[in-house]
Amino acid sequence: MINSKEHEYRDKTFSEPLFRSPFYDFFASKETEGNWYNWNGYKSPMILSDEELEYFSIRSTCSIFDVSPLNKYRIIGPEAEEFLNKLTVRNVVKQNVATVKYTLWCDQEGFVIDDGTLFRISDNDFRLCSQEKHLPWLIDTSYGFDVEIIDESKQICGLALQGPTSASILRLLGINEIDNLKPFHLFQTKISNMPIMISRTGFTGDLGYEIFMKNNVANKIIERIWRAGTNHGLTAIGYNALNMARIEAGFLVANIDFVSSDHAIRPNRSRRPDDLGLGWLVDLDKGFFNGKKSIVKSRLENLSTFKIYALEIDGKEPVEGSIIYHNKKDEVGTVTSAVWSPMAKKSIALAELKLDTSTSMMKNLWVEIYALKELQYFKLMKKVSIVKPPFINLARRSACPPDNY
Repeated sequence: MINSKEHEYRDKTFSEPLFRSPFYDFFASKETEGNWYNWNGYKSPMILSDEELEYFSIRSTCSIFDVSPLNKYRIIGPEAEEFLNKLTVRNVVKQNVATVKYTLWCDQEGFVIDDGTLFRISDNDFRLCSQEKHLPWLIDTSYGFDVEIIDESKQICGLALQGPTSASILRLLGINEIDNLKPFHLFQTKISNMPIMISRTGFTGDLGYEIFMKNNVANKIIERIWRAGTNHGLTAIGYNALNMARIEAGFLVANIDFVSSDHAIRPNRSRRPDDLGLGWLVDLDKGFFNGKKSIVKSRLENLSTFKIYALEIDGKEPVEGSIIYHNKKDEVGTVTSAVWSPMAKKSIALAELKLDTSTSMMKNLWVEIYALKELQYFKLMKKVSIVKPPFINLARRSACPPDNY
């Protein structure tokens, strides 16, 4: 016979199949006509009120976004640096304490498993944040190293505070250390005697910070941040607004802009760092790391076929998922992410293309769009230009100290 507690657990599992972060009630209270989606098993907001207003809070005032669904792995031990140097493509020996590095990790064929951020908290204490779950891979790769790997994903939650007034809000909370905090640096402090870790990082290409804390102080901290932001345009946002900003910044998302190697069904769908325009991350001067031999071979033999490009497109019609052609007839790739950029005043996109480097091919690209007008679809061919990302470059992103408002 099933007891009452088991009944209660089963009922909750079916009625609430997705996890809820410690900030769920706060963000749900800000919803007016939004919708939600599944991010890594969590019920997360896609839109809370108005997508455009949420986007403009990132660029004009300040936004607050729940990053708790990120996977967070603590890697501790006397050989943590050595292990991470084997795992990732960057040279962890060169990473200073209290800094954050964007990085990749690959399989033995040099294909990208995922990207993420590596926080160096102390000499032998790191946190790796990623979009996908990788605990089994981390444990397998750590064989023979004196390290401890802890999945903190359910114990540590986080907020992204992004926008030009973000530093001013933190100053109102008494966190004046941010005046000297450079991009991709971190420090630990307290809000009302509650410990937090702040990094000058984000996914918007703007001035911004990410704040990590234990779940038990989450509600008190977000209440204080919200009150401090009352006169600084602080707005709760969902993923759609964040996605607009990250495309403007030229940032990639695994399994949207490229297929990670452990998700690829067909071998030719996997991509190496050079294919993603991220070859600059790879440090071939360091010792062995996963995929090094294959990456070197790919470069020597020019095995790269498809690459990620940043595009500007004539017109305003939506182009996401559209096919790119050379000379309007030869298919060369697909748009993976696209948006009309309010800041650049252009239609911009990221696309995976198979091109040679001839000028004639690079300058004769077209996108095929089917535009709906009066209940009828019309085929349009719009000119495409390859550009260098990011699509926008904001001086305030790296200003130190940031302006006060």
